[in-house]
Amino acid sequence: MNDARLTPARSDVAAAKLRGKVDAERFVEAVPHQVKVGASVLREAPSFHARLATQLLYGEIFDVYDQDNDGWVWGQARLDAYVGYARAESFDTELHEPTHRVAVLRTLVFPEPDKKSQPPSPLSLNAKITVSAATENGFAPLSRGGWVYAAHIALMGDAVDDWVASAERFVGLPYLWGGKDSSAVDCSGLIQTALETGGVSAPRDADMQESAVGETLPLDAALQRGDLVFWPGHVGLMRSETELLHANAFHMQTVVEPLADAITRVGPPRTIRRL
Repeated sequence: MNDARLTPARSDVAAAKLRGKVDAERFVEAVPHQVKVGASVLREAPSFHARLATQLLYGEIFDVYDQDNDGWVWGQARLDAYVGYARAESFDTELHEPTHRVAVLRTLVFPEPDKKSQPPSPLSLNAKITVSAATENGFAPLSRGGWVYAAHIALMGDAVDDWVASAERFVGLPYLWGGKDSSAVDCSGLIQTALETGGVSAPRDADMQESAVGETLPLDAALQRGDLVFWPGHVGLMRSETELLHANAFHMQTVVEPLADAITRVGPPRTIRRL
């Protein structure tokens, strides 16, 4: 059975690549769109009240298959194949090939290469940007306008050695179902984002990660930094042999706590995996 989260198919319309695999009234080719805002919200239905599924960060590509008269587009994210609805005004159909990514938790886009210029707008870790010319006053110019502090970005393809350190930057941020930007995250959004800084591609949700990331360890294995610990519907990572780092709805934050405390509260893990 196709996973609806990853299958761009409805009864009325589906991606042309699914022709012969699903039933739909019509099949259409994707029209690629690129996120032009700090983060675009991807929802489960075309409504501002619909549940947040995930977020698409600046520079990500979203393949659109349908658009309604109220400004909602429906399609599939290229980063992780997630399907959902987003606002058309969040995107540009002119695609800019990213040259760099944001390498800090949060940086600002200034209208001029001047830290006093106003108003700045935020970009989150892993936002994908196109630097259009040489730096000026320590700022890099973006192809869509604005300037970011050059020390806050890294070349596309440059991976960090310790992706757990990337996750540690999120400690203290609020928990948000579907969140993955630098303002609030959920458990699997945190893992996906941190792994991306280390050059590791991961699916969006905890159950998908449980099946796809790393190799399974025995439940009684000695743990180490970077091991992933899964419960039904939840994932955290080991900061050390005994400390669990996770975004969770109990604390409503990203926290570090003894793994033993989490086990006492929610029960033993279902799966442990190591990259």
